Amino acid sequence: MWRKIFQVIGLIAALLSLLPLIAADYWWIRIFDFPHLQLTAFTLLAILLYFFTFRPKWVNDYAYISILIGCFIFQFVKFIDYTPFVSVEVLDSSQQISDASTIHIYTANVLQKNKKGQELYNEIREQQPDLIVFTETNERWSNEIKNKIGKEYPYKIEQPQDNTYGMLVYSKLRLSDSEIKFKVDPNIPSIESKVMMENGKQFQLYAIHPTPPMPQHNPMSTDRDQELILTAMSSYDSNIPVIILGDFNDVAWSDSTQLTKTIGKLLDLRIGRGFFNTYHAQYPLMRWPLDHILISPEFRLKDAGTGVDFESDHFPSWAVLTFEPDLASEQRPAEPSKEDWELVKKQMKKSGIESMFNVSDLIQNAGEELID
Repeated sequence: MWRKIFQVIGLIAALLSLLPLIAADYWWIRIFDFPHLQLTAFTLLAILLYFFTFRPKWVNDYAYISILIGCFIFQFVKFIDYTPFVSVEVLDSSQQISDASTIHIYTANVLQKNKKGQELYNEIREQQPDLIVFTETNERWSNEIKNKIGKEYPYKIEQPQDNTYGMLVYSKLRLSDSEIKFKVDPNIPSIESKVMMENGKQFQLYAIHPTPPMPQHNPMSTDRDQELILTAMSSYDSNIPVIILGDFNDVAWSDSTQLTKTIGKLLDLRIGRGFFNTYHAQYPLMRWPLDHILISPEFRLKDAGTGVDFESDHFPSWAVLTFEPDLASEQRPAEPSKEDWELVKKQMKKSGIESMFNVSDLIQNAGEELID
């Protein structure tokens, strides 16, 4: 009896680990991108349990356990970049960098229905970030945030909404060329702005919060992936350094976020340091990284972490960065490959936005670079 139970557990673990490999945007497939850590632990548990009933003389047992071990290796390799087993992608800040070249950024999904924000405000007052992105902000949250910390942040871009996709940007640094855009859906905003650091240099901010692949939000991941790739293309075309942050409604190891990072020529401060899980704040066994901070190679990392539990379903995410453009070549990401641009073209065609960018030229140029 126990043998059959362990076999069933193992088969479920193998199936769930392979399901995200299906190239489809349906929510019931893409949702399994999220609990990758939990599925990996589930597979390891299945392997350990099956050893209790393992029969050395049975060939089928060797085949069965080999499949499970193969699944475990596949799962582990997918997130190994977010462990200390690999080198960091964003290098540590140099010594004696001036405050004028240091920027503290902070992002928090407040959970629209949440009415307990005091711990959040306490942490913001303690950390004193230079720039904050709030998501899921309705009018009530917008008014409360303004009353609590508004005087300390003279520059604001506000788009409160009652559909859980409101967004606010608060900044101590001067903002210019600010825009509220609805790239994919007329009800889903994103915010773009140039930010002037105290050293007089600018960077481009992209604050995003696309819809998740969930039946109550969007039954497909197509809209989310479209917004991610449009943001990545904007980053690729930017002539100044870029920071993208917010609630991506996607995990760091997914193909969508990986392609966003590659096309945008951006770096992930998590790589080599840890998962920095931000969701779900109220369920310790079901957590994964949904809130992201992607940066250009001109920035280095001084410190980073997740914030306080203030009864939202997300923990805040924050980072202290230093602007060191002279050392950017030491961590500059590779140019997108021909295969990467082919994926972009496929995604754009699926979303019906292929005409927005001349991806064919980028594919050809990438091929020529490989020949050179």
